[in-house]
Amino acid sequence: MKRIFLIILMMAMLISCAPVLREELMNAASTDFSLSDMRRNPDLYKGKLFILGGLIVNTRLTERGSEIEAVYVLVDSRGYLKGTEPSDGRFLAILPRDKGFLDPLIYRQGREITLAGEFVGIETGRIDEMEYTYPVFEIKDLYLWEERRFYLVSPPPYPSWYYLYWYYPYPYWWDEPWWRYHPPHPRWYEPPVRKPSPPEKR
Repeated sequence: MKRIFLIILMMAMLISCAPVLREELMNAASTDFSLSDMRRNPDLYKGKLFILGGLIVNTRLTERGSEIEAVYVLVDSRGYLKGTEPSDGRFLAILPRDKGFLDPLIYRQGREITLAGEFVGIETGRIDEMEYTYPVFEIKDLYLWEERRFYLVSPPPYPSWYYLYWYYPYPYWWDEPWWRYHPPHPRWYEPPVRKPSPPEKR
């Protein structure tokens, strides 16, 4: 039994090394770039493919297609988000109407994404009362990360690695890197019920 579990664990670790987007796009795109440089020299980057992470600010349906406004988050060579802290400003990601539809209810504020996008230029918009310059990308592939959940429960009776496997539906825990581990879901764990102590005899 222990050997079977170790084999499953090793297979899961190997699968966790897979990129989150299509491999041909990951190989053709760059993850080493700066949005600030794109704003200054857009012609230098135009038409090139990039992998970038984002924290969604808003998703709109426009004449040109589904438009995501997101705060840029760094990714590693597999497309996994490197951290929770956004950096280097905001960008726009456009999915043309003839290529699909992104429901604003699903791609809502606060969700995290990784995308492969072709840089098409810069565009001026507004953040509240401030004028802002957005780098704009056409989406070639898009991955929506599992929404984070937090629960106030008692410590589980089993080691944390037990829930690391069972917490997620398919494709299980390797769908995200280890630092994105969440507390166990109540479906598999409920805190023990504390029985009241019997009254003292006098």
